[in-house]
Amino acid sequence: MPNIAAVLKDEIRRLARREIKAETGSTKQAVAQYRGDIAKLKRLVQAQQKEIAFLKVQERKRLGQPQAAEAGALEGVRFSVRSVRAQRQRLGLSREDFGKLLGVSPLTIYFWEIGKARPKKERLAALVAVRKLGKREALKKLEMLQ
Repeated sequence: MPNIAAVLKDEIRRLARREIKAETGSTKQAVAQYRGDIAKLKRLVQAQQKEIAFLKVQERKRLGQPQAAEAGALEGVRFSVRSVRAQRQRLGLSREDFGKLLGVSPLTIYFWEIGKARPKKERLAALVAVRKLGKREALKKLEMLQ
């Protein structure tokens, strides 16, 4: 006759495994469901990021602002405090309008003009693009922005 203690241990072990499976089964299903949901959300976010990037490029093209690829060609371009004011006055624009044209605040234009700040690369590219504009073109772009 087998040892009664061994039989009891085996039976207890079998019942414990069964109970554990019953308790963790619903948790496993929930985890699988959540992983699927997370994967779906990641795909959705990635698709939206691509769409946002595409729309940004389209908006830059529409407004005539230089793209990031063109910003790499700015190595020989220098920033001059006097040129900012001269460009703004040549176009006959206020700091507020000039800032809208470049995508910055009027205070930023003021700081550029007094030499307290320097434009970042993307803003420097926009500044270079504005050099090529005439008064009429600048006013058209301002109308489009508003």
